Amino acid sequence: MTVDLIITFAIIALGVFLFVRDYFSIDTTSILIMATFIVAGVLSPEEGFSGFNHPATITLGCIFVVSGGVFSSGILDGLSYKIIKLAKTHYSIALVVFCTISGLFSAFINDTAVVALLLPIALTVCRETKIAPSRLLIPISFAALFGGTCTLIGTSTNILVSSYAKKYGVEEFGMFEFSGAALCLLAVGFVYMFIAGPLLLPKSRGGSNELTKKAETYITELYVEPNCGDIDKLLGDSELVKDFNVNILSILRNGVLKHNFGLDTRIMEGDILKILTPPQTLSRLLDFEGYSIKGNQRMKKAEDKYKSFNLYEVIIPYGSSLSNRTLKGLHFRRQYNSSVIAIRQREEMIYDKLTHTTLKEGDMLLVLGQPKDIQNLESQDLVIRLSEYIKKKTNYRKAIPAVLIGVGVVLVASLNVTSILISAMVGALLMVVLGILKPVEAYKAVDWKVIFMMAGVLSMGTALEKNGGAELIANFIQDTLGNYSAHMTLSLIYLATFISTNLISSKATAALMTPIVITLSEVMQISERPFLVAVMFACSLTFMTPMSYPTNTMVYAPGNYRFSDFLKIGTPLNLIIWLAASVVIPYFFPFQPN
Repeated sequence: MTVDLIITFAIIALGVFLFVRDYFSIDTTSILIMATFIVAGVLSPEEGFSGFNHPATITLGCIFVVSGGVFSSGILDGLSYKIIKLAKTHYSIALVVFCTISGLFSAFINDTAVVALLLPIALTVCRETKIAPSRLLIPISFAALFGGTCTLIGTSTNILVSSYAKKYGVEEFGMFEFSGAALCLLAVGFVYMFIAGPLLLPKSRGGSNELTKKAETYITELYVEPNCGDIDKLLGDSELVKDFNVNILSILRNGVLKHNFGLDTRIMEGDILKILTPPQTLSRLLDFEGYSIKGNQRMKKAEDKYKSFNLYEVIIPYGSSLSNRTLKGLHFRRQYNSSVIAIRQREEMIYDKLTHTTLKEGDMLLVLGQPKDIQNLESQDLVIRLSEYIKKKTNYRKAIPAVLIGVGVVLVASLNVTSILISAMVGALLMVVLGILKPVEAYKAVDWKVIFMMAGVLSMGTALEKNGGAELIANFIQDTLGNYSAHMTLSLIYLATFISTNLISSKATAALMTPIVITLSEVMQISERPFLVAVMFACSLTFMTPMSYPTNTMVYAPGNYRFSDFLKIGTPLNLIIWLAASVVIPYFFPFQPN
């Protein structure tokens, strides 16, 4: 074993450790691994940065633009009211409708975007039918994962594995080449969700407005009396903040509502402060001289001013720039003229010390603000509104050509007229040239976090291949599993891949496993296609944890789920799909092709 190979394995081990421990965001860890390979001399700068001009990375970026064009036209929102009307009929019908639409759309459009579209629609149905969101949201996420495996462009992992394989001399996959196998697994998964889902999903978990209802009990207004000791003090130095640790949301002063203020703002006589504080603190304030609680006559003039401010439940979507930041670091109140008054993070509801809480993708926020300020947050793709579903107006002048371009990208690639890279690139350019997307909107449509992550993790596969690590691992697997059949080897490859994906990112797992299984197939003198399809499916069909895939993370907080809910319903499904894939994949992709 060479020194470079030892260093390669050490860097990969460090990368896996960082992925599991989640010290940094996934894209940051990926770029860190790439940089370490370059600095250590394992890869040249050209080799290390080759992930940025890799066909998989470019194809994915173009697919993001094409999907963004279709979404921005509002054509999918045009179906929303029909979905709501049909889904309100009965829970079972709602389950079938949402799973079908999620799976169908995800076969051609980025699955996180599909789930982001369906989330507020599903929550609207839940509010109007009294169905607990926990009964619908996990199935929507799982259906998106199944749908994504049905086509080459369904998930970034499919594109990565196919493009990576082509780079090493393996024929690129066709648009619908593995659709037969994927549809079989989708059928198995849907049957499981329709039968086991109603039995295993939480039945009486609080609704999506639980955060609002609880937080509302923490909000009140205080009137600053003439004898208040905090008059003319900075908010940061006042007893109200230092001793009672209340969160001040807004100030009404001389009839003017101030939402832009900080700890350097002075308290004045007659101010009316809207505050967030636990009930036990509020009871102490009742005995504190200088402040009077809402309910006296002076408060009536404040109520009209506050009517324009509403509570909104929003979620931080995958790729939002709010992620991994604190409200204090963002200067959220000043920047967005709104106040966050509660956070649901994983299973925890947070009502105090909000400004120092690090926000994460999938967090639910309860925001006090005006409609125009919430729309501003949405327009920058920072949040998705959950409190109510606002249908976008369909622009048919853009919608029709956008859909035709999307269909054209799929058809041209599936008929082998050209590669998916060229068809996606032309489709993305047409979206801009025809005015469906402005250039700045095209840039926004690209999930740069995924692009950087993919470019970074590709360096791991490159290093393994360059230094003989893939061959070494393949020979080890062959020696260890030499007495097993190709079917059993494939089954174990699938098992190892989906377990790794539940621990680290799907892209990192795919980048590591692809060169290994290509080399393994050469050593075993069988077709590499069954192994590559197994890696694709195992990287995408991960159901066991809320962190294993972005769509799972997105439904975690709105569904009021616990970590154990994913284990309870996802573990049996993962095992069933593993066994089914071990049979289905060799049937569609024989080890010894004719």
